[in-house]
Amino acid sequence: MTRSRSISRSQPTAVVASSIVTSRMAVETSGAGFVDLTGEVGKFIRDAGAKEGAVTLFIRHTSASLTIQENADPSVLADLTTALDRLAPESAGWTHDAEGPDDMPAHVKTMLTGTSLHVPVLNGELALGIWQAIYLIEHRSRPHRREIVLQFIGSVG
Repeated sequence: MTRSRSISRSQPTAVVASSIVTSRMAVETSGAGFVDLTGEVGKFIRDAGAKEGAVTLFIRHTSASLTIQENADPSVLADLTTALDRLAPESAGWTHDAEGPDDMPAHVKTMLTGTSLHVPVLNGELALGIWQAIYLIEHRSRPHRREIVLQFIGSVG
């Protein structure tokens, strides 16, 4: 077991969560791959007048998902796509193939990666790490229109 050499944290702060601000975002994908949503989520936070709280993203689909991943090196996203394709290949002999051979693998990939995210908002900004971005992952090979519900809960001003 590895032991930490140092642990520190800031003093706790309290915020009265007096507001809930909601918006729906439509994203047209061009087929399988990652779509960076960070800028649009940041715009939602600014438009909401968010100060302190959290934003939740929820994708209303079962064959596309959301994730937070590295934004610096595009090869990370390529490698993640390869990993997901290895975990849920089209050629696995799936029973459910009503919408094509990529249908069931898309459902499995969504189950593995998730349909919602929760990101803290501090001082009116997403509290993401320097190398983090928010992505929609399209798991289907053809383009789709995806809907994401954005909801900020916290203080506004």
